This record gives sequence, structure tokens and C-alpha cells, in this order.
Amino acid sequence: GHTIPEKNDQKMHRRNRGRRGGRPTAFDSKIYRRRNTVERCFSQLKGFRGIATRYEKTATSYEAAVTLASLLLWARSI
Repeated sequence: GHTIPEKNDQKMHRRNRGRRGGRPTAFDSKIYRRRNTVERCFSQLKGFRGIATRYEKTATSYEAAVTLASLLLWARSI
């Protein structure tokens, strides 16, 4: 299912069309909250230049850089 909330005008048009309106309007706020947390984490990780540009050549060194950056972000939050 989708996790981004629909715009109010789209919901209204879909309700006005009745059975011909397509998929039902549904939104799970818990999933959206988790998705938002993950997107914010990626945004903070992209603040590290080496991660944003994928400077490392091998996958293992890139994974190590992401892990290190994640630990640094976690340490800052404490």
C-alpha cells in the first residue's frame, strides 16, 4: 500500500465518482511516521560528503563509511 497521504481534492474527486473512483482512500500514519524517520536519516547521512558522492570504490568500504557516519550521528544525538 501507499504511505504518502493523498491530497484533499483528490480524495473529494474520488468520493464524488463513487464506485468508478478507483482505489479506496487509505492511509496508515504509523507506516508514514517510520518512512519519514528513514528519509530524515538518509538526509543526514548525505551531509557526509564521502557518502553522498560514493567516494569509496568497494562496497565493503562504502558500507563501513555508512556505518561510521551512522555511529557519529547517533553519538551526536546523545
